[in-house]
Amino acid sequence: MSQRRSNPSPGTAAPRESTQQNQPVDSATAVFVIHRNLLFTVAYEMLGSATDAEDVLQETWLRWIGVDPATVREERAYLVRIVTRLALDRMRALGRRKESYVGPWLPEPLLTAPDVAEDIELAESVSMAMLLVLETLTPVERAVFVLREVFDVPYDEIAEAVGKSPGAVRQLAYRARAHVAARRPRGTVCADQTRAALQAFQQAVETGELQSLLDILAPNVVALSDGGGIKHALLQPIVGADRVARLLEGGWWKRTAPRSVELAQINGEPGLLVRVNGEVDGVVAVRIENGYVTGAYHVRNPEKLKRVGRETAVSRNPAPVRDETT
Repeated sequence: MSQRRSNPSPGTAAPRESTQQNQPVDSATAVFVIHRNLLFTVAYEMLGSATDAEDVLQETWLRWIGVDPATVREERAYLVRIVTRLALDRMRALGRRKESYVGPWLPEPLLTAPDVAEDIELAESVSMAMLLVLETLTPVERAVFVLREVFDVPYDEIAEAVGKSPGAVRQLAYRARAHVAARRPRGTVCADQTRAALQAFQQAVETGELQSLLDILAPNVVALSDGGGIKHALLQPIVGADRVARLLEGGWWKRTAPRSVELAQINGEPGLLVRVNGEVDGVVAVRIENGYVTGAYHVRNPEKLKRVGRETAVSRNPAPVRDETT
């Protein structure tokens, strides 16, 4: 019987014992670390939950160190396949949790580095608005869309990952693309437009002045708030500029304790961090279409705010290999 490996992946528990021809842990760790941010991003875009994505990465690591290296043709493809299969299993469990969730379910927000916005496709794919669109796909459609459209994974590799034929995967990709195209934000959105909209929200929070916000609310704007049954939040979506304005005027933002609002980079786009007594109380993201706010998303569930105190790395590519000789 082989010895228990004692070198866990960064951020994971110690791996399980294995009787296979395992690869050396140092080598396995180096490969895993190179691909970690990419693997996290795959799992997060499939799940919309960083907590669940981290659990998927931990299980991926445990499986990866038990793999015989001789059976691996291409490390990236092999690791993405493991992550995809585990994320699909997790999506089904997450779906059951959502059925009993109190109020609207919103993706877990991430504080991301400013350079994420420079990769336009990556920034859009992790945005709150796009993650909500992906929620309307079936689990397998979502996996196929993420792998093909965001990470440009070949159809035959996707087929292996999701347990379908390449022809079936092409059909799934076609349906998913059409579905997302019909629901994704329309028009070109620049960071300046998003920032201006958020500054109007910020002004409304800090001063109670609503006119600048009313000027950019679309007639059919939808406000969603996620407190998870832990914090006060909207239990139903609020639809329409007038109703959203009344909501804001009536005290959506009011708190008895001191509060502050600051611009931050949330899921690859400008967002707002709301603090009460110096502690993060919520995150606000918006959906912009043709210069108007069509969606306002307010996350207050403290279980979903654990990662906004530090940056989370997201990537579509493996990390560059460092040259240890220099």
